[in-house]
Amino acid sequence: MTQATPTADGYDRFAAVAGEYGIEPKRVPPDEVAETIDELATQPAVGTPLPWDGVTLPESVTAEPTMGALEEASTGVTAASFAVASYGSLVLETDHAGSEPVSLFNDLHIAVVREDDIVPDMAAAIDRLGDDLRAGRSSAVIATGPSATADMGALVQGAHGPRRVEVLVVT
Repeated sequence: MTQATPTADGYDRFAAVAGEYGIEPKRVPPDEVAETIDELATQPAVGTPLPWDGVTLPESVTAEPTMGALEEASTGVTAASFAVASYGSLVLETDHAGSEPVSLFNDLHIAVVREDDIVPDMAAAIDRLGDDLRAGRSSAVIATGPSATADMGALVQGAHGPRRVEVLVVT
């Protein structure tokens, strides 16, 4: 795990560690998120609503997908609740929009997270999730890079989730 210098901000630390897993986060202003998703997505694409003012999915992404649309999709687009800089990880909380299956069942997952929602370390992540988790109101997936397993010998990507991950950090 990469240790950041004391002067590195959350994004820099997050980007450095995520880079170790082959992910190069992209800083994107809110009004360019839809266009950037459109450029990165492989069609067909499904997604869940992005919960921030001025940040939307492009028309090419099917919002509120059916199981059939989810099964056919090559790309899934979701909002991440937050990111953990010291791990290069995204935290995807369970929600009624279906973010968990949209983030896991496709070859490409495009995750969108606000730069203000990058926390420094796992202690801060647990603090942020703690009350809901203890009360049984939530669960979360902490995803670090593309899915990978070496259970059968050589490292295989995409065995239990997306083969590729793109991260858009809304500035």
